Amino acid sequence: MSDNKEDDEPERPIVAKSAVDLQRLKLMKLMKNPDKPVQIPERPKTKSTPSVPEFVRNVMGSSAGAGSGEFHVYRHLRRKEYARQKFIQEKSKKELLDIEYQQKLENNKRMAEERTAKKRAKRLKKKDKQKKLKLMNGSKKTQVNNEPQNNTTDEESNDEDDDHEEQKKNNDNNEQKKKKEDENEQEKKVDNINKKEKNEEETREREKEEDINEKLNENDDDNHNERKELSENQKNDDKDKSDVEKIKNESSHQLLEEELN
Repeated sequence: MSDNKEDDEPERPIVAKSAVDLQRLKLMKLMKNPDKPVQIPERPKTKSTPSVPEFVRNVMGSSAGAGSGEFHVYRHLRRKEYARQKFIQEKSKKELLDIEYQQKLENNKRMAEERTAKKRAKRLKKKDKQKKLKLMNGSKKTQVNNEPQNNTTDEESNDEDDDHEEQKKNNDNNEQKKKKEDENEQEKKVDNINKKEKNEEETREREKEEDINEKLNENDDDNHNERKELSENQKNDDKDKSDVEKIKNESSHQLLEEELN
């Protein structure tokens, strides 16, 4: 009976009190079903550059009769072009960083090879000296044993000095690189500020020119209207003069006829 009760009771959930317990629970869950396939996520694919539109069908003009939907089409095209330019700039920055990283790896590899070559040359020199001392002083074994030990201690101290000097040189080179990078960043910032100021000045000049052209066009329209009015007034004056002359001629003819009669 007691065994049946234990079987009928549901399993209590285990509470993880530490990171180790949590890791143990995860492993137990995995090992319950070892035949279950594991899904390894694939690497994200590199984005390709968005294509440039070869033919723009919705071409807008600056005429006053453009529809209300043309601005939204223009805004969509503009956003698309900005996104394309941003992607190109990010891609170029990534390529530059990759190139700099590869150059750094090559420089470190070259410096390590030079360091090992120096140490190899020193070891070979030490071996040659030991061989010569053994050949020259074959009878004096005690002197031969003491001299190589002194030589090894001197050469080890020289190796340590060389390592310290190389570390100093590497630190100096890194500091110079950082200074150059900071200077380049500052120059880029100054260039960007100058470009922005130039663009703002150009826009201001364009706005001024547009205002001047509008004023000139308005003045031209006013002058044209005044000329029309003057020409109409002159025509009216000429008609009045011709009417007066006709009346005078008719009156003179009448007077002559009366005199003749």
